[in-house]
Amino acid sequence: MSENSRQFDCAIVGGGLAGLCLAIQLADAGFAVVVFEKNQYPFHKVCGEYISMESWSFLNKLGLPLQEMNLPEIKQLGISSQKGFMLNQKLDMGGFGISRFTLDHRLSELAVGKGVTVLDGCRVNNVHPAANGLKAIQSAKGDFLAKVVCGSFGKYNPAFVEAGGKSGLNYIGVKYHIKTDLAADRIELHNFNKGYCGISRVDNDQYCLCYLTESSNLLAHGKNIKAMEEAVLCENPYLKKYFTQSEFVYDQPQVISNISFSKKSTYSGGMFLLGDAAGSITPLCGNGMSMGMRASYLLAGELVLLLTGNKDLDQAVANYDRLWNLHFSTRIKTGYYLQYLFGKNRTTDLSLKVLDKLPCLTSRMISLTHGDSF
Repeated sequence: MSENSRQFDCAIVGGGLAGLCLAIQLADAGFAVVVFEKNQYPFHKVCGEYISMESWSFLNKLGLPLQEMNLPEIKQLGISSQKGFMLNQKLDMGGFGISRFTLDHRLSELAVGKGVTVLDGCRVNNVHPAANGLKAIQSAKGDFLAKVVCGSFGKYNPAFVEAGGKSGLNYIGVKYHIKTDLAADRIELHNFNKGYCGISRVDNDQYCLCYLTESSNLLAHGKNIKAMEEAVLCENPYLKKYFTQSEFVYDQPQVISNISFSKKSTYSGGMFLLGDAAGSITPLCGNGMSMGMRASYLLAGELVLLLTGNKDLDQAVANYDRLWNLHFSTRIKTGYYLQYLFGKNRTTDLSLKVLDKLPCLTSRMISLTHGDSF
């Protein structure tokens, strides 16, 4: 790789959903982009793998042929309490299911096809100012320069990025792919003590089973995930059925730990931040994946103006932050409120029974966690 080929208009640290979508949009606008991803494509991620239909047209515009991928469209929601009460509700907008293994891989291939330099298996070690207003990126595959650097590195800050605030509670996330008996157009959320579990269809005739729980649950069972699932999750009769009557595709689940939920910043350390890097998004916000993609759409518009000299840095930073809050603050507040109601035996059971009698209120709350198409 020559010295000239190591300088880019934009460098993106993190090749997940938001980072790849941003890279594709900037490449479509004619800019030279490099993406650094520490993992090797394709790879699994802990994620609920349900995407709101608000993102369908956006992904199609990027060039991903969703209509040809035979993906399940999800229109029905079921939410159960630990005691076994089930609230059923139609999803007005609905969503679709696709595994991150498939989605991120397809987007990385699309990015490469559009001229993005994608360096997977490449960890970034530092980002710092360089001469002529450029940023220097030190990585496992050498040093690079860029006019703009963006961080899309997910819930965990790299060592060179200052840590954000903690929410107080600490969580773990666990994901399985299973084969089970559940309608393809239905997503279910099942509550248990100090957590909740989502199940929905994805591609390849599989289902994503993904749950979030306070770390104290795992510690109370000797850090043994199986023991915790049998003692805590299976108190919910629906979860007991899924855990005992499903075929688990892989021997071991994907696990992430030390998760906290707090807004960080949309710009820090000389980098624009998007997705979970700008603040870990609770699953009940209504689809962190769609929010990450929308953030890439908002940021791409600002970066095009910045890179073409039609905005200065301060203007781009301020407007991106304004747009981020405009589009996401209500969804995040709704998610925090719902998270407070979920994972509690009596509170959750009572809340679901009340909402079952008030379908219009339930529909309104769900709409607050979904955005308009973009």
